[in-house]
Amino acid sequence: MLVNMGRVFKQTALRFAEYPAVINVERDRRYSYRQMHELSNRVSNALKDRFGLHQGDFYATILDNDNMALFHPWMLKSPVGAAWIDVRDSVAEQQSRIRHVEPKLVFIENRLLPPLDEQLRAWEINIVVMDRPAKPRPGVYYFWDLVEQSAPSEVAEAFRADSATEHISVLRFTGGTTGKAKCAPYTLSNLWTWGCNPAHFYETLPFGYPAALFFSPLHHAASGSVVIPVHLKGGAVLTLNGADPETIGRTIEGHKVDMIYAVPTVLYRMLDMNLPRKNNLGSLKTIRYGGSPISPAKLEILLDLFGQIFVQGYGSTECWPSVTMLTRKDHDIQTQEQIDRLRSVGQPMPGEEVIICDEEGRALPAGQHGEIWIRGPNTIEGYYKAPELTEKNFSSRGFWKSGDMGYMDEEGYLYLVDRKQDMIISGGYNVYAIEVENCLNSHPAVRDSAVVGLPHDVWGEEVCAMVLLSHGSTTTPRELIDHCKHNLARYKAPKKIRITDQLPLSSAGKILRREVRRQLSDAKHSTSR
Repeated sequence: MLVNMGRVFKQTALRFAEYPAVINVERDRRYSYRQMHELSNRVSNALKDRFGLHQGDFYATILDNDNMALFHPWMLKSPVGAAWIDVRDSVAEQQSRIRHVEPKLVFIENRLLPPLDEQLRAWEINIVVMDRPAKPRPGVYYFWDLVEQSAPSEVAEAFRADSATEHISVLRFTGGTTGKAKCAPYTLSNLWTWGCNPAHFYETLPFGYPAALFFSPLHHAASGSVVIPVHLKGGAVLTLNGADPETIGRTIEGHKVDMIYAVPTVLYRMLDMNLPRKNNLGSLKTIRYGGSPISPAKLEILLDLFGQIFVQGYGSTECWPSVTMLTRKDHDIQTQEQIDRLRSVGQPMPGEEVIICDEEGRALPAGQHGEIWIRGPNTIEGYYKAPELTEKNFSSRGFWKSGDMGYMDEEGYLYLVDRKQDMIISGGYNVYAIEVENCLNSHPAVRDSAVVGLPHDVWGEEVCAMVLLSHGSTTTPRELIDHCKHNLARYKAPKKIRITDQLPLSSAGKILRREVRRQLSDAKHSTSR
């Protein structure tokens, strides 16, 4: 199917012409729908006329949220594909991703250019910085000069919307929280069709012209996926370049924000700082969360503070989120059955297939544990330039094998048990890290935790944990181990706990288990048995 996205964006710009489309809070900068349409026309024409890029070529972005909002979703009109690279990746990781994608041009924050400059020039990649350099540098273009020098004429090219072999709209890399990052190629259909899913509009945004605040990276699939529904509702994308709770609280109060997207670690920090009592957060109509499992005990506290305005989405880079949704109605705590349901990630969204499979790929009945397989219009066809990884991780029928272990109940609610590779086998027993983390996080002194298995001569693996305490709280490893033994089978209780002042997190706020495992292996920490 061919689509002219320039025409689609023009129609939206006409509909919401002078409504705010983008508000960069830190820069005190805002653009209307009409202005964003013209700006993205100029950038698209610069790619074609100034740099000679066309369909099949890629540009890369290494941008903070404020500048990323100038590209997403507006630059989906361009026939040139985008590669979204994380500003918080290491220089070596950024170089590796650029090498893999081979873009013709990079839009980059000024502060990030120096360590990449020499290599980008060696690869003959054009460089565009977003702020005017203090001194002109040969071969480095200034974004706003290019905008001013480029035509505002409409982008007229049509391209294939539903085939990655003919047109890729966006390339982005998996978070790499469990291993080496993989590159996901999204068709326009993966992104746009899924952005039109009705569940977004009757659950996340059941109101018009939303003021939606994003402090998680816009180039991350979980938060980025909510941008298109906000756009289609005539809403404003408000950006912060970091997840500082005090700034978040002031912004919500000052801009009367309707919706935020947050990963659980940020919600825990908001609780820890008692944010609802410091700022007037009464304008919030939706708190959309996801990206990693949430502690049911912490969620109960959040519901007491905010009420039933929470919507959870579960998905992954390979399935432009979300796949399932735990709705507002599901976020109830009146009965024990409702409280137990908070452990789930909801039911499949309209149009999505979720099945639980055994090791042979056979679908399992309700209640049985297995690997979660996913197929839908948001599922990529495979990994970019990685046929062996594609064959390993995708079935011949188009299902993505998520690597997440879980089960579905009789009503179709999906429950995550653990990552396949994160299951701990201790003394012949299976121990699921998420279950132990939920128990640790239910202790009143604990803000967050990470559980892994470490090699043990007798048991094969032993359960170990890193724990981050709430502000002003104190406890001991012994007390936390006893708490787990009281609430779990004794073999599931951690044998070793290290109390830390910081958990290793990815740029998207997910716990980096490989780094937790490394730190616990290397450190001499408290041992209690």
